[in-house]
Amino acid sequence: MTDLPGGDASTPIAVLKEAICHFAAVRGWEPYHTPKNLALALASEVGELCALFRWLSPEQSLSAARDPQQREAIADELADVANILLLLSAHTGIDLSDAVRAKLEKNARKYPPPPTGEERGAEYLNP
Repeated sequence: MTDLPGGDASTPIAVLKEAICHFAAVRGWEPYHTPKNLALALASEVGELCALFRWLSPEQSLSAARDPQQREAIADELADVANILLLLSAHTGIDLSDAVRAKLEKNARKYPPPPTGEERGAEYLNP
């Protein structure tokens, strides 16, 4: 598993997806990887990530991301979330890159940038 190329800029999603699918397959985990089970596992892992930041102020959460020990725990949970997301993508046949691109286009139409001079995000403060 350590022969993967390094860094987000040089590692295609397909390579990561193939690696995590292989990891699960050689352990015989595939029968348990239904969309329902993977979605629930994803929610659990997101909860574990959130627990690392629970009750922290915004400043403390930024500090946690810079502290080496806490950063490693955050990275571990992010990896767990990403791995299960990749498995869910593989088992549903949904191309993650295409899905992200399509969702960005939908969000761009739904949330256009504010006119010049307006405060960004102000429209969400008083619904």
